[in-house]
Amino acid sequence: MRFSAAGMELLKKSEGFRSRVYADAAGFATIGYGHRLLNPASFPNGIDEPQAAEILASDLRDAEQAVERLVKVPLTQGQFDALVDFCFNLGAAKLTASTLLKFLNHGRYDDAAEQLLRWDHAGGHEIDALKARREAEAELWRSAQPQHRIAA
Repeated sequence: MRFSAAGMELLKKSEGFRSRVYADAAGFATIGYGHRLLNPASFPNGIDEPQAAEILASDLRDAEQAVERLVKVPLTQGQFDALVDFCFNLGAAKLTASTLLKFLNHGRYDDAAEQLLRWDHAGGHEIDALKARREAEAELWRSAQPQHRIAA
């Protein structure tokens, strides 16, 4: 399964584009569309939007692969998109260790959706932008057509 246009719209709206390195809500060095910088990566001259889109595509492949590897139950497109956005934003390790994933892999789809909403803190504080993002992910999750589920 691939991240959809609806998922991409949410991600780009949530992340925004920044051509220069900035500190995200958790204080991590970030650039482009929410790409976290790890040593030795650096962009002393910044990046343009086409470079950011290329980096984003790579980051999304990683997030898609993590969701496909970790989720053991069928997903709708909206559920997949919500989980890929979650993984992109927080990392696969957070999903791996989450009650969200535990509930989901036990077929508790509604409970898993509710768990999304719990991930709205950074640095020990509720962040309005994260709260809005988690609510948008939950909306995507629930927007899927329940009559047929697509295996992840």
